Formats: sequence, C-alpha cells, structure tokens
Amino acid sequence: MAVGVATMIPGVSGGTMAVILGIYDDLIHSIGSFFEDWKKHTSLLFQVGLGGLAGILLFSKLLETALNNFPFAMRFLFIGVICGGLPVLFRKSAEGKRGKWDFLYLLAGFIIVLAMSAEPATAALVTSTGFLSIILLLIAGVIIAVALILPGISASFMLLALGLYDFTLKAINDRNIAFLIPIGLGVLIGTLATTRTIERVLRRYPGKTYMLITGFVTGSLIPVFPGIPQGFSILSSIFAFASGFALIRWISKKDID
Repeated sequence: MAVGVATMIPGVSGGTMAVILGIYDDLIHSIGSFFEDWKKHTSLLFQVGLGGLAGILLFSKLLETALNNFPFAMRFLFIGVICGGLPVLFRKSAEGKRGKWDFLYLLAGFIIVLAMSAEPATAALVTSTGFLSIILLLIAGVIIAVALILPGISASFMLLALGLYDFTLKAINDRNIAFLIPIGLGVLIGTLATTRTIERVLRRYPGKTYMLITGFVTGSLIPVFPGIPQGFSILSSIFAFASGFALIRWISKKDID
C-alpha cells in the first residue's frame, strides 16, 4: 500500500519506497525471472500488487482532495518524504566500490530530472479520440513503467511531465476504464520489457546506478517545491515537512541500521 500511495505522489518514487522498505531487489527479480519459478514469484507479486492497488484505490480521492485544499502543506509533506529517503539511497550507492567520479552520475541524474520537468507535454494526448489516442496512451504507459521500476524517477512525476497527472488521478477516481486500460497495458508491456535490463545494470554497476538514482531524487525536489508559504501556511508546511521526513526515517530505520 505504501508503494501504491508513493506512486501517486509527484516527485516520490514507488521504486524508491520499495528500496526503503527493503523489497525492491526481490520485486524486480520476481518480475524479470518470473517464468523461472512462477509459483514463488506469483506469491510475492500478488501480495505487493494487491497492496499497491488497494493503496491507489483507497487514497487517490483523499490525495486529490488534499492537494486541492492544502497545496502548500501537501507539497512540503512530499518534500519531507523525499528528503527522508535520500540517506537510504546514498547508503545503497556505497554498496560495493565507489569511485570519486561516481558523483558525476549524481549530477547527471539531477540534470536529467530538471530537463524532464522543463516542458510538460500537451494534454491533447488525452483529448484526442479513436485509435491514435489508444496508441499514445500505450506509449505513455511504457514510459511510466520505466519510472515505476527505476527508483528515483517518480511515475507520477512522469505523468506531470507528460501532462497526464490530473487526467489520470481523475480517471482513477471516476473509474474511467477507456482511459485506464490502454495506459495500464502500456505499463504492463514496459514493465516486462525493461525489468531484466534494469536488474542487470543494478547488479553490475550498483554504485553508479544508485548515485544516478540519488540525483534523480534530489532533482525532483525543485519541481515539487511550491514556493515560499505565507501566513498560517508557514506553520502547516513546517509541520508537514517534519512529519513526512520523520515517517520515512522511521520506516527506513531498520534498513539504515
């Protein structure tokens, strides 16, 4: 459920949440090697998938309402969650040998996320009708799948970059099947096509990959930042940031220790 909720939050990665919870490696191995032991992998994927789906269905409306009514507090809550997860990612980047040049990957990840957030795509993608709309949604689903699998790139952030975040959140709440099926199929195709490759890269170059991911996460702080709060929003934003930070540090404490 935590992974599902994290997936809906712009700037917060479901993959990063899976790393913090200590289930990421098992999760991508189960997807990438599914047919090698399908009974074992089905059990894990069913449990995590059911929880993720429950998290999305139960909290999507609440999240939409909270973002509309308390934009500053919610954004600072997200920033607290992101900052709270950074130590775990940095620690993962130190597993194995880490060279001084590996910090260039952190810079590269930071720049990539900023570039992606510079020009959101037009929402004409979802207003078109017919076969073209289905194909475009399938492609969007494949792009989102990579963000789902790769820690540090938020799937909801990619939805924002594609101009689809508000439409997708509304489609989930309204149960808009015509919208959700093609984008869901794209996510499934993208997940099956890219998981094994990502797993190999993480195994072969863990330090470099996690430094890149840390750069992704750090860069996501800038587009999530809503500006300087005013009046009562100052106190609520500080409290929200501290709550998000403390929650993620508490969740990740076992992994960090």
